Amino acid sequence: MSLLLVIGLALAVLGLALVVQGIQMQRAPMRAAGIGGIVVGAALAFLSAAFVIVPAGNAGVVFNVFGGVQDRELGEGFHLVLPVLQQVTLYDVRQQEITLATTTGDQINARSLEGLDIGVDVTVLYQVVASEAARLHQDIGPSYVNVRLRPQIRTAVRDGIADFNAASLIGAQRVELQRGIEDELASSLASDNIRILGVLLRDVRIPTLITDAIEEKQAAEQQVEVEENRRRQSEIAAQRRVIEAEGERDAVIARAEGESEALRLRADALRDNPDLIQLEFAQRLAPSVQTIMLPTDGNYLLDMRQLARGD
Repeated sequence: MSLLLVIGLALAVLGLALVVQGIQMQRAPMRAAGIGGIVVGAALAFLSAAFVIVPAGNAGVVFNVFGGVQDRELGEGFHLVLPVLQQVTLYDVRQQEITLATTTGDQINARSLEGLDIGVDVTVLYQVVASEAARLHQDIGPSYVNVRLRPQIRTAVRDGIADFNAASLIGAQRVELQRGIEDELASSLASDNIRILGVLLRDVRIPTLITDAIEEKQAAEQQVEVEENRRRQSEIAAQRRVIEAEGERDAVIARAEGESEALRLRADALRDNPDLIQLEFAQRLAPSVQTIMLPTDGNYLLDMRQLARGD
C-alpha cells in the first residue's frame, strides 16, 4: 500500500467523521469540511493507483481492461498507469531457487533402471526472462512455480534416474545424471520463458542392500590391491636378490679369471727365465735358513752356516 493511498484513506475517514458530527451538532461548516475531506481523500486514493514503483530485480506486467496484457514490461523505477483501467503485476526476475527435499516434505521418489526405489533431494536454480515476463503472465501467470516448474522438475528427475543403475548413482555417473536433468529442464522450460541456471542433486538415496553390497565390493577390491602390492614387493625383493647373486657370481668369475691369468703369466715368466726358479725357491725358505744361491750351470746351493764355521 502506497503512502498516497494511506493519506487519501485517512482524509476520507476523517472527512466522514466530520460529516457525522456536523449532522449531529447541526453545524454546516463542519459538514462541508467533512465532505471536502472525503472528496480529497477519495481523489488521493484514486490517484495513488496511477503511481507504480517497480522494485529492483523485478519486472512489471501491465494488464489493460480494454487491450489485455501489454507486450512491453515495466522496468525498475517509478511509472504512471491509468487507475482502474490498468493493473500491474510484479515478477521477480532475479536468480531464484526451488528445493524438493525431505526437509520440505516434497522429495522425489523415482525408480532406477533395474526397478529399485530411489529417493532424491534436488535444488534447481532458475530465472524468469525479464523481457518475456508478459508472455509468462499471459500463458501461465504468477503461479508458474506450482503450475509448471515444480511438476517439470519431478518429471525430469524421474526420467533421468530411469536411465541409470542404482549403484552408479553414487559414483561418477551422478554428475552425468545431474547434467542430463539440467539439459532436460532447460529444453522443456525455454518455451515458458524460464531460464534454468543450474541443477544440484543434494542427496540420492539408494536401497541399503545395494549400499552394503557396494561397500563389500570396495573392501574386497582394497584387499586385492593390498595383496597385489605385497606380491609386487616380493617380486622386487626377489629380483634384487637375483641381481646381487649375479653380481657376486660375476665377481667370483672375474677373480678366478684374474688369478688364472696371473698364474699363466707367472708360468710363462718362469719358463722363459729358469733362474727365477732358484729365486722362487729361496723366497719360499723359512726366514731362519741362511742360504746363498749362486748362478751356475750346476745349480749349487751353499750352506752359509758351514761357510761361517770355516769347515
